[in-house]
Amino acid sequence: MSASSKAEARLLSHEDQELVARTHHPAIYAHTRKELEELRQRLRTLRDRERTLLYQKVREVRGKAEARGGGFPGVAEHPARRKQVFAQALKRVNSEHSRLRKMEARGALTAAAQRALALRKSGETVTRPGNDPTPRTGARSKPSTRSKSTVPGAKVGSVSQANKRAQAAKDKRTKPAS
Repeated sequence: MSASSKAEARLLSHEDQELVARTHHPAIYAHTRKELEELRQRLRTLRDRERTLLYQKVREVRGKAEARGGGFPGVAEHPARRKQVFAQALKRVNSEHSRLRKMEARGALTAAAQRALALRKSGETVTRPGNDPTPRTGARSKPSTRSKSTVPGAKVGSVSQANKRAQAAKDKRTKPAS
């Protein structure tokens, strides 16, 4: 579930709030791809820090670890919510980054297709090297000295047919006693 802007404001410091605000609807479209990559890196750092604090707080509650620093006391809910806010912002940035990348790829593909069409319409042909055999030095293949098998067509399959007939005759002779 996404958090409202007021809930984000309660959870985040002023600097973090400004950073997350840059990932919301109208503001995120103003960023270039490079700015989005920098924003993504910063959000990942903040999310990972909150995740570490959350794990530490959970370990403290379970009695597995000592309290660390003079940070906020109590349950692990506060860093969990902050982590969710940063994760949602990161998700928005990743989606926008992916959208920009796809748009650039589509633009490059369109430009290449237009260049190809222009070449085709201009009548210019691409000359490729001929596929003629060229003299090369090196090993030459020797023709095979084995003779070809000369089995007449009438003989092909006659052996297997003879075996079938012999088996049928044998089966006919030896009838089991019932």
